[in-house]
Amino acid sequence: MTTVEEQRSPADVTPMRLWGRLRTAVALAVVGQDAALRSLATCLLAEGHALIEDVPGVGKTLLARAFAQALDLRFGRIQGTPDLLPSDMTGTNILEAQSFRFVPGPIFTNVLLVDEVNRATPRAQSALLEAMQERQVSVDGETRPLPAPFIVLATQNPIELEGTFALPEAQLDRFLMRIHLGYPDEDQETEISSRYDHAAEPLASVTPVISAAQLSSMIEAARAVHVSVEVENYLVRLVRATRSHAAISLGASPRASVALHRTAQARALLEGRSFVLPEDVRSLAPTVLSHRLTLDVDRQMRGMTVEAALEEVIRTVPTPPIVSSG
Repeated sequence: MTTVEEQRSPADVTPMRLWGRLRTAVALAVVGQDAALRSLATCLLAEGHALIEDVPGVGKTLLARAFAQALDLRFGRIQGTPDLLPSDMTGTNILEAQSFRFVPGPIFTNVLLVDEVNRATPRAQSALLEAMQERQVSVDGETRPLPAPFIVLATQNPIELEGTFALPEAQLDRFLMRIHLGYPDEDQETEISSRYDHAAEPLASVTPVISAAQLSSMIEAARAVHVSVEVENYLVRLVRATRSHAAISLGASPRASVALHRTAQARALLEGRSFVLPEDVRSLAPTVLSHRLTLDVDRQMRGMTVEAALEEVIRTVPTPPIVSSG
């Protein structure tokens, strides 16, 4: 039987093996969410953040916790509420023995789950911006770096609107990907239900599959994945095409081009390649771009969706015929 230390030995942990081990470990707690898990792994390797949007009860929190536990990362959680203050996330200075001592908030972690982020006030939501973009927080005039790696997994319920505050475009643009989980099928739901016959908490079965040093090396390796000129031009044309589509009133920004570039590198690495293919860009475009677009109101009233408009963009932008692997 392979021990945890053998699983984490530096000699044999390649990106493809990491993905296989991560999927196996997380599957001990989470059923049927391979696509969402792969998106989270892509986000982490690309040093981005994910917005997990779905109805309550489909396993958003369980997936986030299992993901952190399998990668041996510290996990923190913040519940979005109307009375949430920025200091509740970042921490505060307290007076102790005639001097101030900083008490860090839950944001000082590796994987930060912000549950129901759209229930937090705009003031609290904006406190996340610096952390997400700069990997640091400012408290009482002092800047404090956050641990590395650092990834925000924010959840929101797309159906319930009462008592919520819509995320502004500037904050949506900070999320690398928007992920949907969806309902499990009947067999998967039966398996989920039956697991609680054997354990009070399936999460207890999840053990780490990689060390912090190995994970850091893979994040570095993702930055080095080759993107050819042809593929780079292709992804830029995709992003720029969203700005001229008749149904889209606000297209994707240059930050979206960077996001598509980084996620394509991470996806290629997870598949064991040292170069990006056009298919990497094309398959990631919906999750990377859809939340960055604003649909024309008139087209929206006629039944058009952002997803449909984006499909048209992807379909009409020519795929490069020749790709250099470098």
